[in-house]
Amino acid sequence: MKAAVKAKRRRIAPAEAERIAEIFRRFEAVSADPRTELDYVSPFTLLVSVVLSAQATDKSVNKAAERLYRVADTPQKMLALGEAGLIPYIASIGLYRTKAKNVIALSRLLLEAYGGEVPLERAALQALPGVGRKTASVVLNELGAEPAIAVDTHVFRVAHRLKLSAGKTPEEVEHDLMAITPEGARGRAHHWLILHGRYTCVARKPRCAECAVADLCPSRVLYLGV
Repeated sequence: MKAAVKAKRRRIAPAEAERIAEIFRRFEAVSADPRTELDYVSPFTLLVSVVLSAQATDKSVNKAAERLYRVADTPQKMLALGEAGLIPYIASIGLYRTKAKNVIALSRLLLEAYGGEVPLERAALQALPGVGRKTASVVLNELGAEPAIAVDTHVFRVAHRLKLSAGKTPEEVEHDLMAITPEGARGRAHHWLILHGRYTCVARKPRCAECAVADLCPSRVLYLGV
């Protein structure tokens, strides 16, 4: 089991520290209380939705989950549904067979080991079937159990474009982001970065003209020529 990424502060030049702080101040000005775009009504449905969201859009997961959670919104109900019963609800989502197997298995383990409750400790979460570091980080951060920055493709891209990290792996980028993000912003940084990457700093043609931090972005010359 990998240890939690520690947010060791690294030495940064004063001007760079101010640039970083201003980036997060502007993100806060745009959205003071950002939240996941996944729909959920309990820690269990949040966990299931995050597991289902791997290599899938939040919109597609929400559409499937709306129907699913009407009949199975607890580990008991999910386990009673079984893989065969779950698959028709999530067949529109990529990797649905593997995800169905994991959701049923984690539901069983939650009942056997945790009385049907979702454990809010990283090691316990990551021991559940289908739950990796990124999934655990999303759940812990969203539920306020642990400030965490889950690094997906959006966060990875934004972190590099803003020169917040030069890490080559998601874990390296996570380490860098946790180290430089102002302490009061760590619980919201994941959402700011992922939403910025999803809607503004998109992969092929970033919307720099609409970007709240364009003048603070070293990569803007690639897209605006300035």
